[in-house]
Amino acid sequence: MTDFAIHPSLRGKTVFITGGASGIGAEITRAFAAQGAHVGFVDFDRDTAEALVAETEGDIAYEFCDLRDIDQLKAAFARLAERLGPAQVLVNNAARDDRHGWQEVTPDYWDERQNTNLRHMFFAIQAVAPGMIEAGGGAIVNMGSNSWHEAGGGMPAYVTAKAAVEGLTRTMARDLGKHRIRVNTVVPGWVMTERQKTLWATPDALEKHREGQCLPDLIDPVYLARMVLFLASDDAAMCTANAYMVEAGSI
Repeated sequence: MTDFAIHPSLRGKTVFITGGASGIGAEITRAFAAQGAHVGFVDFDRDTAEALVAETEGDIAYEFCDLRDIDQLKAAFARLAERLGPAQVLVNNAARDDRHGWQEVTPDYWDERQNTNLRHMFFAIQAVAPGMIEAGGGAIVNMGSNSWHEAGGGMPAYVTAKAAVEGLTRTMARDLGKHRIRVNTVVPGWVMTERQKTLWATPDALEKHREGQCLPDLIDPVYLARMVLFLASDDAAMCTANAYMVEAGSI
């Protein structure tokens, strides 16, 4: 599944992606590069990120960043802007869905999970929005999760953060819409990244999950990348403040 629709409006656009080195983020990074965009991404997995840059054709740049440190994030985006120009598209992708029982959650752990899965999204928007305003518009895509729609358990801090992503999308769509900046959420179901396959996708878990989907096929990261490309492109010119599900009809 390597063929993508071509979105002419993405050619030459500057795109910033958080958590772009692996999993869904890597697929998004490759997809924008294949569209002829100028792609800059941040990640804290330096080795994987540098390997992705080496293997990907196109104008692509990487900056190390631990997104829990907002000063690092702002500095990394500034360096990418110097290299590629101000962001015209932002994909807030970075997150970690580590499992945790509610009984063991401490205040420090809770705060760290929010910093990992939510806080950086707002500050990434804050960092790129002035440039989009000056340019006369832009597109922001925040990656959510179907976990809270399904009332998923076993990771309450993560699920809470992902529910809040849709609220962030709607309020920022209102605040930035007058500047022709569109803000949307993509809501994945259970996506078969290497991390999921290694840690949690046991045969029993997959069988149970398939029973809850309307469609029988498991979700590959490529399907998320396709939706992100559409929402970032001019083809989605009147799409904003909404959540777009890519979850195979999962309940």
